[in-house]
Amino acid sequence: MKISRLKSIATKLRTSVKLISLIGIASVLIIGAVSLIYKPTYSVTLNGEFIGYIDNKSELQKKINEYIKYGSENNVAFVEIEELPEYHLCLLKKDVVTNDDEIFEMVKSLGTTYYKYYAVLESTEPKAYVATYEEAEKIIEELKNKSSANQEKLTYVEVYETELKDFTTVENAVASLYVKPEVKKKVVSTTRVTTSSKMSNEYKNIGISLIRPISGTITSRFGSRSSVRVGAHTGLDIAAPKGTSIKAAAGGTVIHAGWKGSLGNLVIIDHGNGVQTYYGHCSKILVSAGQKVSQGDIVAKVGSTGNSTGPHLHLEVRVNGVALNPQNYVY
Repeated sequence: MKISRLKSIATKLRTSVKLISLIGIASVLIIGAVSLIYKPTYSVTLNGEFIGYIDNKSELQKKINEYIKYGSENNVAFVEIEELPEYHLCLLKKDVVTNDDEIFEMVKSLGTTYYKYYAVLESTEPKAYVATYEEAEKIIEELKNKSSANQEKLTYVEVYETELKDFTTVENAVASLYVKPEVKKKVVSTTRVTTSSKMSNEYKNIGISLIRPISGTITSRFGSRSSVRVGAHTGLDIAAPKGTSIKAAAGGTVIHAGWKGSLGNLVIIDHGNGVQTYYGHCSKILVSAGQKVSQGDIVAKVGSTGNSTGPHLHLEVRVNGVALNPQNYVY
């Protein structure tokens, strides 16, 4: 009986081994057949809509990331793309054609390009545009060397716009901006008025130390005028990519966290002794009214809400309700 039972077990074992071997061979054959006919591929969707297939999602995404950072033209600051493609792994026949370049061009077409260049101003009016700050500085320096009558009114600002202006040369800008100084008769004056006292009165010791809420480029300075605002600029605009974290310039209490007219999503922090800081045009607010914050806490994200032409932070420093130049305290 024991011998017959052992023989039965041995027979079943051999049968099982053969079955497992057959399954293994069949699996190898199936995998081999599939690999001859199919290949792993990624289907790509954009805004929920199928747009094609690619072989390597890493290469395409790297290409898109480089385009967002550098663009494909001169003087590009960055490219803003609201929606990025999504990838889904699938098996397709090897004869299916991928369209990586076409997908890349479709993604590019959805981007908004922001250019960085420099405007030379006379008072607050743009008079010339150049590609680099070296050119802007040289224009003003040469006009001062020539004792141009308008030299005190000349300055330059960095500009971030979605439309690139026509650039001029340094020589042409100097020629067009130069104003021959008037020859004045010598007169005796008992009173001399300068703007230095006015400028010094603008700076006040506010009693606290402020840090930079973001790292970025100043695109509109305090007191400047523009067609997009009614009066003089009450703050400082610092351009940065959408979603950049905004830090509290100093510790205090949040007294406003929500929509505020032309400033869009706005955070106001009260630091005591009448000092307040404003953070406007945010894409997202991360604090609420009444909340205590410390210096450096993230309170919001950079956006373009309200009256805004591109992603940036509108920063204000106010003392007893009076707007002061933030550049006296930060940047």
